[in-house]
Amino acid sequence: MITLELTENAPAHTVPLPNAAGQALARSGIVEATPDPDLPGHWRVRAVGKIGAAHISAGEDSVVVRIAPKVPIARILFLLGYRRNTRFWLDDPVPADQEQDLLSAIAHLYAAQAENAIQQGLLHGYRERDETSTVVRGRLRHGDQLRIHHGRLLPLELTHDDHTTDITENQLLTTAVNTLLRLPVELPADVRVRLRRLQQRFAEVTVLPRGQRLPSWHATRLNARYHQALQLAELILLGASIEYRPGDFTVHGFLVDTAKLFEDFVTVAFRRALAGSPGHSVLQAVCRLDEGNAISLKPDFVHYRPDGTPAAVADAKYKVEHPTGYPNADVYQLLAYCVALDLGEGHLVYAKGSAPVATHHIRHAGITIHQHALELDQPPARLLDDIDLIARRLIGRD
Repeated sequence: MITLELTENAPAHTVPLPNAAGQALARSGIVEATPDPDLPGHWRVRAVGKIGAAHISAGEDSVVVRIAPKVPIARILFLLGYRRNTRFWLDDPVPADQEQDLLSAIAHLYAAQAENAIQQGLLHGYRERDETSTVVRGRLRHGDQLRIHHGRLLPLELTHDDHTTDITENQLLTTAVNTLLRLPVELPADVRVRLRRLQQRFAEVTVLPRGQRLPSWHATRLNARYHQALQLAELILLGASIEYRPGDFTVHGFLVDTAKLFEDFVTVAFRRALAGSPGHSVLQAVCRLDEGNAISLKPDFVHYRPDGTPAAVADAKYKVEHPTGYPNADVYQLLAYCVALDLGEGHLVYAKGSAPVATHHIRHAGITIHQHALELDQPPARLLDDIDLIARRLIGRD
């Protein structure tokens, strides 16, 4: 097995790879991989757009890829707390020896959160269950009784409520534990031991089938001690959902899309920053560019005035997009948003280093495009201060 240690957006590495492994790596979409034209049997590999760890297997050849983020792990964990529609806080410090390994850090934190959640015992709840019995218990299913037994009195087709630990919350937690243990990427020994203990605690709980949509859960007073562990479990299960078999190779791992991570952080943080301002904010708001409503657009962030008219629009871009023939695609895209929303200004927010701070006054349109740059490698409080500053500019309160 070959192990590749890469850093997000770093220059390409030239590594020796069997042809089958190189082709599987290239087709996986996890990294950019191309044959080295000068060195037969070598491939140029570059990590772009994803961080985490994955195992790619092609026949007898397999490659483990570990992709470290370009900012500290602790900052990535902070950004993950701003996933869209979800809010969780990770209070545990990241161990120093796991600072360069995102998967190990998340596994460590999840073990701590899950242990804390079940410290008082597993959560119980009522779950509806159907059974065939000769003893009356619960409610008779009249339709099934007639269809199956054709008027016979016994046995009975019943539905009753069980008070059990086999409920959605516990199923999500144990499935996340099993997912981490199943990943073919080495975790620290102490973390693996803690996960094994958790696996034993959830022994009577159903593990959710792979590939199916995750069941929804609702935050209540009764499951309050589970909230953080559940949200982190969802992160793990979604990040590990890359497991698939596209043709003659398999991919299995835990990856985070950095563009989506940045977009979620910026837009959710903007919404929070403007929560006290008049009006309301919408993420991924749908608008139409043409009179016939045939061309739909979906800006990352739109703030509306109390009367429902658009007040500001912003798009978050982790990196500058350079589609072939369209070197300023980000500006074109935001210009279309401004036209569709009838706004005189629009805002592009980049991760610092991707694009400079700039202002573009568009000819013949009366529209101004502002480019902002966020420095991610700074303490969270200062990062949120920068977000607040940009948010005030969005609504003209700078």
